[in-house]
Amino acid sequence: MAEKKNTKWKDWEKKRRRIKGRLKIGSEPRLVVYRSNNNLFAQVIDDVKGHTITSASTMDKTLSDLLSKAEGNIEKGKIIGKVLGERAVSENVSRVIFDRNGYKYHGVIKAIAESSKKAGLKF
Repeated sequence: MAEKKNTKWKDWEKKRRRIKGRLKIGSEPRLVVYRSNNNLFAQVIDDVKGHTITSASTMDKTLSDLLSKAEGNIEKGKIIGKVLGERAVSENVSRVIFDRNGYKYHGVIKAIAESSKKAGLKF
């Protein structure tokens, strides 16, 4: 019996491609979230021009004071979502497409989405 290698990664990539296929990419900027083992990243991307409008992450030097006070990843996600929403609104972006990048809409991903909505973004 042949042993499958990296099935978790391949399954995630397959799900990610399927989700991206359903998005109407190019109609509006896209809010993309990514989480690694240690950090959280979120950015608003304009696919037509092919550049990042704004971004926020746990590695941001400007957010280090706020993030050091947070007690968990969900609180960090709320801070990142709030800051990203405020930055996007200041760049005259009000509507975005939320790209959860293959992750479940749960926990940190949900915290980023909900706090960016409160900051003024519409999905």
